[in-house]
Formats: sequence, C-alpha cells, structure tokens
Amino acid sequence: MSRYDFDDDDRYVVIENHSAGVGPFLVGLAVGTGLALLFAPRSGEATRRDIKRRAMRVRRAAEQVATDVADTVSDSFNDARRRVEEKIDAAREAVDMKRQQVQRAMEAGRAAAREARSELEQRLAETKAAYNAGVAVARNGRTLDEDSDAAEG
Repeated sequence: MSRYDFDDDDRYVVIENHSAGVGPFLVGLAVGTGLALLFAPRSGEATRRDIKRRAMRVRRAAEQVATDVADTVSDSFNDARRRVEEKIDAAREAVDMKRQQVQRAMEAGRAAAREARSELEQRLAETKAAYNAGVAVARNGRTLDEDSDAAEG
C-alpha cells in the first residue's frame, strides 16, 4: 500500500497550503501603519500631516507599481505578438515552398508524360510500318508462289 492510498473507512486530514500574494501584505502594512499613527503621541495636526505625506508616498508607489505592471503586460503582449507573427510567417514560407515543390513535380510529371507519349507514338508508328511491310512481303510472296505454281502446272 503506498503512502497515499486510503481505506474508505479511515479518517484523514487534508491540509491545503495557500500562499497569499503581495496584496494582503500591503493591506496589512497600511492598516498597521494607520493604527500606529493613530496611537502615536503627537498632535492631531502633525499626525494628519504625516498621514497625508505617507498616503502620498503610498499613492506614488502604487502608481509606479501599476505603471510597471502595465509596461510588463504590454511588453509581454508585444513579445507574444511578435513570436506569433514570426510563426505565421514561417508557416506561410513553408506552405509556399511546398506549393512550389508540388508545381515543379507536376511540371516534371507532365513533361515525362509528354515524352512517354511521344515515344509510344513513335513505337506504334514503327510497329505499324513493320506490320505493313510484313503484310506487303506476305502478299508479294503469295503472288510469286501462285505465279510459280501456275508456271509449273
């Protein structure tokens, strides 16, 4: 029995490990900072000014992160688009090359067929000529035999 096989009657515990992203960390950081500022021994005006200054820093940092993410996504998209276009171009070139190979093969086949037809027609003409010559010899031979039989008889 392997260590992951369980009997249906046995109890077992499933432990799931979820890793949180950066978002919950940043929210916790902001809440902690806010609480620390509220309980700090300063005047209200100084605390508000400090909160405002820190909020502006967080805002700039968030805007920078958003810009970085947008740039990264844009770069990734453009890179993926370029790779897809390269693959499409390569596929088009491969299809074009195969089409040209097929055309050359068809032209070679047609030329071979024309040559074979020409050779076949020439052989048929030679065979007809030989046949006609044989027929003529046979006819001439019969008339000669008939003439010699008539002369002997």
